[in-house]
Amino acid sequence: MAGGSGEALAEDAEVVIVGAGIAGLATALALRRVGVGGVLVLERHAELRATGAALTVYPNGWIALRALGVAHKLTSRYQGCGTFRVTNLENGETKVFHFAGREGSSPEIKVRPADRKAMLQALAEELPPGTIRFSSKLVSINTETTESSSETAILQLDDGTVVRAKVLIGCDGVHSVVARWLGLSEPVTSGRSAVRGLAVYSDGHGLKKEVRQFLSVGLRAAMVPINDKEVHWFLVNSTIAAEKEARTDPAKIMREVTDNLGRHMPPEYLDVVRHTGHDTLSWMPLLYRSPWDVLTGPAARGPVTVAGDAFHPMTPDLAQGGGSALEDAVVLARAVSRAATPAEGVAAYVSERRRRVALLVAGAYLSGWVQQGGTNVQGLRGCMVKLFRDLIFYRFIFRRLAGMMWYDCGDLVLPPSKQKRKNHSE
Repeated sequence: MAGGSGEALAEDAEVVIVGAGIAGLATALALRRVGVGGVLVLERHAELRATGAALTVYPNGWIALRALGVAHKLTSRYQGCGTFRVTNLENGETKVFHFAGREGSSPEIKVRPADRKAMLQALAEELPPGTIRFSSKLVSINTETTESSSETAILQLDDGTVVRAKVLIGCDGVHSVVARWLGLSEPVTSGRSAVRGLAVYSDGHGLKKEVRQFLSVGLRAAMVPINDKEVHWFLVNSTIAAEKEARTDPAKIMREVTDNLGRHMPPEYLDVVRHTGHDTLSWMPLLYRSPWDVLTGPAARGPVTVAGDAFHPMTPDLAQGGGSALEDAVVLARAVSRAATPAEGVAAYVSERRRRVALLVAGAYLSGWVQQGGTNVQGLRGCMVKLFRDLIFYRFIFRRLAGMMWYDCGDLVLPPSKQKRKNHSE
């Protein structure tokens, strides 16, 4: 409802989600699937915005997408990658791993690279018109207690609008306003950064449908075909001073990769890099929240909580940023729909997710740090890290980490009360 002259616009919503990324859109859709109405998604940008051109989605992500009812829209577009090759450029050794499907698993449940923007669109088009409100930036959060002793979140937007929400979910990324309000610790740097890009071959690239990874001193690089013409690639380096200046200049990023950081990479990798459009290039530090803080930090307060990177930012070394956000969405919607009060639902969600995501954060950090030979580790310690990587990590630990990617977050089922209501309406 609108106030008089000089008064702010005020409105009510059952659920407000801050951020229209993978976590935000998936959570909105999951809530819709379990019959929760009145969901509003606030996005500060003017349109759907995909940071990073592509992502690799592992089985747990496809299981969650299937629960959301959108997996079929994407699996038909992207072929699976069953082979993972890791080449150590220091000694020329290549290790080969195979991601075989598990007995009884659906054919769609496999490792598949996907276009990030396509995933956002697949989620968004399942939402009712008006669910996403663009150019809406959250400025402040307060709460008030109603006569029924339940808490309501009061949100102030940058245009002066005030929104009252029974549930507030922060899906606003690594530097989350909602996470900061809850009191979660600020993400910290891993000491590493990542350049990402999308190469396009108009006549086709001719590469095998497999994940190729290359290790060198202080570097880890990879490339994975998305389809017959596009290849997603990244290069992870120990953070250097030059990247701060180059970060906003794609031409400098390209020169830094081809002439400096990646100059020892194989010709086929550098060819992929050179086929990359400047508009897909990014170079950002890799941040994460301490696993202990994820496990014990204040991830919920009354009806307010966080999901995705706002809850558990992690390094991309297990490719679980998107997959874990999709899991969050399913678990959160299920918990909220079954609880007696919003606060109880939020608390149940956080309790269920803490251990899982803390392990993913720790596993991702360990995987990246070890495979890269440590971060700024030299001399005897550096040799020890590399021996651990070559003799123990790939042989024993890597396979266990890969097993975490088959996690099943469960289905979305309407609570009995809502099932009856739906049947009566039919």
